[in-house]
Amino acid sequence: MCSYLSALKIQRITYLSLGTNQGDKLKNLQDAIDLIADEIGSVLSIASIYETSSWGFDGDNFYNTCVKVSTYLPPEELIEKLLVIEKELGRVRKENNQYADRLIDLDILLFDDEIIFSKNLIVPHPRMLERKFALAPLADIANTVIHPIEKKQIGSCLQNCVDNSEIFKIEKQLVRPISIAEKYNYIAIEGNIGAGKTTLAKMMSDEFNAKIVLERFADNPFLPKFYKDEERYAFPLEMSFLADRYQQLSDDLAQFDLFKNFIVSDYYIFKSLIFAQVTLHNDEYKLYRKMFDLMYKEIVKPDLYVYLYQNTERLLQNIHKRGRAYEQNIEATYLEKIHEGYINFIKTQRDLNILVIDVSELDFVNNKNDYKTILNKIKNHTNKSS
Repeated sequence: MCSYLSALKIQRITYLSLGTNQGDKLKNLQDAIDLIADEIGSVLSIASIYETSSWGFDGDNFYNTCVKVSTYLPPEELIEKLLVIEKELGRVRKENNQYADRLIDLDILLFDDEIIFSKNLIVPHPRMLERKFALAPLADIANTVIHPIEKKQIGSCLQNCVDNSEIFKIEKQLVRPISIAEKYNYIAIEGNIGAGKTTLAKMMSDEFNAKIVLERFADNPFLPKFYKDEERYAFPLEMSFLADRYQQLSDDLAQFDLFKNFIVSDYYIFKSLIFAQVTLHNDEYKLYRKMFDLMYKEIVKPDLYVYLYQNTERLLQNIHKRGRAYEQNIEATYLEKIHEGYINFIKTQRDLNILVIDVSELDFVNNKNDYKTILNKIKNHTNKSS
């Protein structure tokens, strides 16, 4: 229990101020919020948009808002990420740091109840109490939050603000991005041998602080024997896998909300049937199917079933690269039969939310953009069967 708890990331609440006075101002704010959701953490709430005159210089009116974000990033890393987002959206900062027109301006107003004085960051924002354009949207979503230095609620700070500039709430609204962890409780990631399902499951678990359920194939004593003598060990191998998968999923999924409300697994129990179809004789498979059907009724179905397609050549390369001795004699024809089994399964499922992702040309381990591509496919997927 202690080792599990120590592995948990610390989730923090931060309030970020957003402003823009150039170009399509509504789009600038929305693009910034979308990138914050991708790079910083879950956007929990968004304030109204307020229009104000430019502050400290003559320029077009600003649109300002504020977002409440749950993040695992420490403050110093958070400000670095915000600067990267500003740059990605086209902001060019002036060397003299004077007030000027800007496509986007992102600031940390509050970070939990911390008081931070460092070379690159001061929190709470040192000038927020002097500015209605920061306090008004913040009060929308953090009215009763206590300012850690003033020891007053944000709503009270707004009432006492001496800034007499005009500020107007506008009707335009921004869309809150829904995170993967919000959209799904349980995602099962599947794929052929060497497709990268375990690696992706671990990366997503780390990204979203999710509970992870990994197949315990390494503990199966029949697996090395099977690769040496398939005829003899196919049935005990498949039965032992089925029993172990059933027990693991039953135990883990029954209490998945004990610490977290999001689970990622690197297998789904139906893979037992797929592999059994390939490895077992007809009479063995009939007996196996009876046992499987009894167990399958009791298993919690995933909210999303992700199948990673990897071409056979890449599968063989990955298998060779990871170097498990008992896998090195796996042949292309065997992998192709497994793939056909998965495809037949996917075609026949009507009550399972399925997403197939071709990762043959993606390197999601070493390429952050490829990893983000997969996350975006998962986040934007809609259940066509529902």
